Amino acid sequence: MTQGLPFNPKRRQLLIGGAAAAAAGTAGMLLPGVARAAAAEYPERPITFICPWPVGGTADQSMRALCQVASGILKQSIVVENRAGASGMIGTKALARANPDGYTIGQIPISVTRFSQLGMLQLDPRTELTYLARTSGQTFGIAVPTNSRFKTLQDVVAAAKASPGRITYAHAGIGGATHVGMEQFALAAGVKFNAIAYKGGASALQDVLAGQVDLLADSSSWAPHVEAGKLRLLSTWGEQRATRFKDTPTLKELGYNVVVEAPNGIGAPKGLPAAVERKLRDAFRAAVASTEFHNVAARLDAPVMYLDGPDYKKYVATVYDQETQLIQKLRLKELLQQG
Repeated sequence: MTQGLPFNPKRRQLLIGGAAAAAAGTAGMLLPGVARAAAAEYPERPITFICPWPVGGTADQSMRALCQVASGILKQSIVVENRAGASGMIGTKALARANPDGYTIGQIPISVTRFSQLGMLQLDPRTELTYLARTSGQTFGIAVPTNSRFKTLQDVVAAAKASPGRITYAHAGIGGATHVGMEQFALAAGVKFNAIAYKGGASALQDVLAGQVDLLADSSSWAPHVEAGKLRLLSTWGEQRATRFKDTPTLKELGYNVVVEAPNGIGAPKGLPAAVERKLRDAFRAAVASTEFHNVAARLDAPVMYLDGPDYKKYVATVYDQETQLIQKLRLKELLQQG
């Protein structure tokens, strides 16, 4: 008759501990596979895309074109949801607070670099958002109705000097690109305007067409109306003249060292799973490169300015530093307090 080994409690603890470690190790090896499977299945349902501007504006049209192409690549619908207001920050706040699962993405206006420093956005855009792609820039300009007394930008400057604060201009929100661009121009020209804020470029355009406001400062919402003879374009704000409006001078050509392009970008909440982020970056990289998007961008006078997510994030950090100086120069905090 054989006898069993004597009971050794320490040996039993070692055996149990080793088994537990082995089980944990096995589970650990399985987790990456599970994550890869989950990423492979993404997206399993429609994706919400938050556009922080009203329906019909140039940014809205640009984002819808991209989403249409990207939805085909991802084989899942992308539903554009417009959440306008506060110069794009209402939509941006909603995006930042969303669940970082890849099912809520959206446009991130480059003005987040400004508004976060002005207290209108309670997050640090350098670290608290996920960046997927920089897509295209915008062609900004100053336009007036064709029956306006202002035939050139020089006429506007002369009248503004003669009657400070009397000439009105419509823009898409306090602190946004159209507002800040005009204030930079006013500073360079040594004049003062009366700024009228709207929730977006579309409503600003309508009031200028109706003759209720003197000037329109906007991205190319004015373009079809200029071509139709309803508006006169006095100046554009890019480094070069706009392709479709080669007869219109830039602010720089007219002697004002102001350039505003405000490129659009796409992002997601902080904490997006790496595999999902890669899938979205790949989809929007292909969407920006597509013929469909290039055709829409050309129609909107929106120069394609693609950057992949990591490079876009570096760009945001650079602009953040530039905005720190601009806020002080234009006394934007004081302007916001005045409303």
